[in-house]
Amino acid sequence: MPVVYRVDKFQVPEAVRDEFWGHVRRTHEILRHQHGFLDDALLEQHSGPGRFNAVTIVRWSSEDDLPAARAAAEAGHRKAGFTPAAFFARTGIEADVANYVETTSG
Repeated sequence: MPVVYRVDKFQVPEAVRDEFWGHVRRTHEILRHQHGFLDDALLEQHSGPGRFNAVTIVRWSSEDDLPAARAAAEAGHRKAGFTPAAFFARTGIEADVANYVETTSG
């Protein structure tokens, strides 16, 4: 089974940048303790014309690890009283999220 990359891209208004990264860091602390977690990266746009200014990447050993990790993150959100969809709507954050695997095409 291939390694899975969870890549989340965000367009984050400057006014909520610190609040956004606080939520991301709390979520990734949970994810780092889940079975199948390999590593992660929290990236902020440094230059270029792209519209997404924040990107998070988590590498998982297999797709089988994703449901439990998602459940753990959701439980952490509930415990913190955090609802991502409401936060994004309130702050105007736009997200593009997907799972990827390495390509074998040449």
